[in-house]
Amino acid sequence: MESTHLLSTPKKKVKIHPHTVTAKYTTHTPFSPQARVHTHFPQPGDEGYDDAPSFEDFGSFLEETQDRKPLTGNRKWPVTLFGSRDKDAPIRPTGGGDGRECGAKAVKGPGRGVGEQLASFGEASVSASRLTWVGLLLAALAHGGVIVLTRLASERFGLGPLFLMLVRSVVQLLSVGVPLHRGDSPFGPEGHRLRLLCYGVTFALSLCCAYSSSAFISAGGGATSWRLATTALSATLAFLLLEEKLGLADGITTAAGLCGLGLLLLPAGDEEDSGVLADPVAFWRGAFGWSLSVLAGLWMALALIGYRSLKERVGVATALFSVSWVGCLLAPASMVLLQEGWSWPTTTPSWALVLGLVACSASAFLGMTHALTRLHPALVSATQSLEIPFAMILHLTVQPMAPTATEVVGNVMVTLSVGWLVTMKLLPSRGGGRRQREEYEEIVDSPIK
Repeated sequence: MESTHLLSTPKKKVKIHPHTVTAKYTTHTPFSPQARVHTHFPQPGDEGYDDAPSFEDFGSFLEETQDRKPLTGNRKWPVTLFGSRDKDAPIRPTGGGDGRECGAKAVKGPGRGVGEQLASFGEASVSASRLTWVGLLLAALAHGGVIVLTRLASERFGLGPLFLMLVRSVVQLLSVGVPLHRGDSPFGPEGHRLRLLCYGVTFALSLCCAYSSSAFISAGGGATSWRLATTALSATLAFLLLEEKLGLADGITTAAGLCGLGLLLLPAGDEEDSGVLADPVAFWRGAFGWSLSVLAGLWMALALIGYRSLKERVGVATALFSVSWVGCLLAPASMVLLQEGWSWPTTTPSWALVLGLVACSASAFLGMTHALTRLHPALVSATQSLEIPFAMILHLTVQPMAPTATEVVGNVMVTLSVGWLVTMKLLPSRGGGRRQREEYEEIVDSPIK
């Protein structure tokens, strides 16, 4: 028998969460049925009221449907060059797969207490973070080796810097085997190839400008200004394009490292007293070299931001292949534009030096790019500033020369800032475990999620 029932009794609202169910009773106005429409809402005691599925089975229902579609929709913002701005997207930890798998197992482990879950998840996160920072420090040392080897190749064997860039780009084309072995496209997934191309172009342009600047200014000064501009601009662009901010402690440590790099750029006393600055040709030649190094920092900052937006879509090997094949095109063009003569290693030591430079550059790229999947671009670039003190130490072992006071103070400031940054990130803070446990228990005990 069909009948029309008015909702004059309080209506029950139910909020469902994977772990809790919250019921709230509210009073609504009577329901006004439409003409020729017969509706019936079963009430407690009516036949068929208890046939509805129980909320206790919601857990099994979630497990069956979680792989089909998301339960909650996110508001999608327009897609930009550096990725879509998804304000409501859940925060997911990035980094190595081992850390995520261990963290997921720790949370989903049956019958495990809150303390064991937090301990397991914390151990996986700390382990992945330590590996990331160790790889980043090794990348900084490899970058220092690249600076010294490039200087030695130019001074002792007459090898041009752009030629060295061309050689390293050609050898690094072998990285295409990694995406091909995995069955992926070496040019990136569909829908992200344009952004990957922009990343490769900006990174290769940065290398071209940095290597070209060494023909007009000293290699050490060019590398210092390049790193200084990269760190400062990556912090600014990450905030403007990706809305990623630096913490107060990170900002202070990074600023201290930038001050140390600035001290390294101060001219020595003999350079100030000499008449080199009075020569207009030498002045404009140096100005062009410094401009190239700053431009290299701008391109490198854009490259770091670009890969930061692609970290979940593009692997490190695919990124290396993109930079390599673009570098194979831009390096010869730069050689023709700057009229750099063709040079070729003819002795065994020169070939060993070139191969060592290629190995150091590839290692530095892998460590730095992997760190971008977990860390802020400015922190990655600030940590790479350790290449300057390490390159100075290596160069002093090859060519002993007394450093100036500003060089000593600047290198000490850079080393201390990087050391403090790494220590601050790796050492556990007091009360950190208790605070995480309290926040976790507060979320679990909350009736409304």
